[in-house]
Amino acid sequence: MSGVIEKNRRFYNEYVADMIHSRFGGYEERIAVGIAGEGSDCFGYDDVISRDHDFGTGVCLWLTDEDMEIFGRELSDAYNELVDSAERSFYTKRLRERRGVMSIHDFYSNILQIDCDVKNCVITEAQWYALDHSCLKTATNGEVFRDDMGVFTAFRNLLLSYYPDKIRYRRLAEKLHEYASSLQVNYSRCMIRHDTVAASMCKAAGLSAAMELYFLLKKEYPPYYKWTFRALKDMDGDREFAAKIQELADTPVNISAWEDTKYHANRPNYKDRIVSIAEEIASLLVSMMRDGALTNKADLYLESYVDELLGKNNTPKPPATVEYE
Repeated sequence: MSGVIEKNRRFYNEYVADMIHSRFGGYEERIAVGIAGEGSDCFGYDDVISRDHDFGTGVCLWLTDEDMEIFGRELSDAYNELVDSAERSFYTKRLRERRGVMSIHDFYSNILQIDCDVKNCVITEAQWYALDHSCLKTATNGEVFRDDMGVFTAFRNLLLSYYPDKIRYRRLAEKLHEYASSLQVNYSRCMIRHDTVAASMCKAAGLSAAMELYFLLKKEYPPYYKWTFRALKDMDGDREFAAKIQELADTPVNISAWEDTKYHANRPNYKDRIVSIAEEIASLLVSMMRDGALTNKADLYLESYVDELLGKNNTPKPPATVEYE
């Protein structure tokens, strides 16, 4: 557990738990408490740079919709009174909006941008496709300190059990296509045209797709984009994949590598280090797919796996997002 999350647990144990017990004893077992959601502190990544926002000590108190109607306002007033005390100084306005009393339904629905059925603890296939995938880690981060009823934790565990296979295969196919189109095809096309701005955009898109693929293959959700690489490094035991991502990010576009070079779709220009790194990353991703029994091929062109993945469980093909020109 991170020091930041532990600090909030102490706040709960030393202040909030006593307030709930003394003033809401009849409802004590109906109040789930923890720290989760938006904010770097919920990921355990809070540092001195974060102190211009989302800074302070506080917890979330999650209630069912029915209990929000019964005692939600009174509990919210009591909690705000507590954090406004002298001991709880420097509790920023932005953090106040992300902590305190809220319904379980609203917590998950606002983060994922779908109408979450927390009562029946289900997510439909259409909702899996429609939700904000970049926020799944936000909805499942942090720690739950107490949840006697189990409603909040049940939906959390549903999300933590990861995508259904059909959804995962489609997500993999989408990101394989993005990586191949941006970094294995369009980057070279842009460089041969001496369009370094577009080439840099292709490189950035490829970086993002590569990291998304890593998390998908590990069956983990990536955090908010500015923390994705940090989380990847923490997961990557031998740091081989992380090292390639770092090298790709640090390698500038080099127009001189394309002088007197003719474009050939099936002949990568290895004079450009970015092209070489892109193929090395593709090789690592293919190895991960093979280890995960997703394929038995060894083709480094990641587009070649799209139809294979979409063929699993008759997954529908997503609409094309990138054209090759």
